[in-house]
Amino acid sequence: MPKVSDDHLAARRREILDGARRCFAEYGYDGATVKRLEEATGLSRGAIFHHFRDKEALFLALADDDAHRMADVAADQGLVQVMRDMLARPQDFDWLGTRLEIARKIRTDTAFRDEWQARSAELDSATLSRLESQRTAGRLRSDLPTEVLVTYLDLVMDGLINRLATGESTANLEAVLDLVEASVRSDTHS
Repeated sequence: MPKVSDDHLAARRREILDGARRCFAEYGYDGATVKRLEEATGLSRGAIFHHFRDKEALFLALADDDAHRMADVAADQGLVQVMRDMLARPQDFDWLGTRLEIARKIRTDTAFRDEWQARSAELDSATLSRLESQRTAGRLRSDLPTEVLVTYLDLVMDGLINRLATGESTANLEAVLDLVEASVRSDTHS
């Protein structure tokens, strides 16, 4: 039997993740049945679960993938830019519904919560590092611990995600993000 190339395996894995992301976003974790995952990916359960141990491993891989993408933007341009990107191109963020499912599972499933906390450390670290460098450059307010600002920005992002995922009005959100950005800047760089 011929050996499958690493590129082919990576492409298949990406194909599964893309289809599963749409499925989880549309039906939620519980509603994303194996049958629906097969339909969304166009692959058999054997093909899907060859790459992922089970549905939860697939879901965590999606969450991990999304956290990596957000961490890259947050490290380079800041967490407010991640939010601006969400607002400007919501069609590129079909994982927002998945993010709400993550919040639900964190609340109801302790094993999932532990796994998610370990995986989300990268985004937290990238955001903290970015804010520390902004503080060192004198662009970030210095009257609050950086960790407080990270928590504040996380809460704002959670609210934005909720608004976008539930289809609520996005009127004035760009101005809200301007306000958020101004609220973390130092007075000398406002």
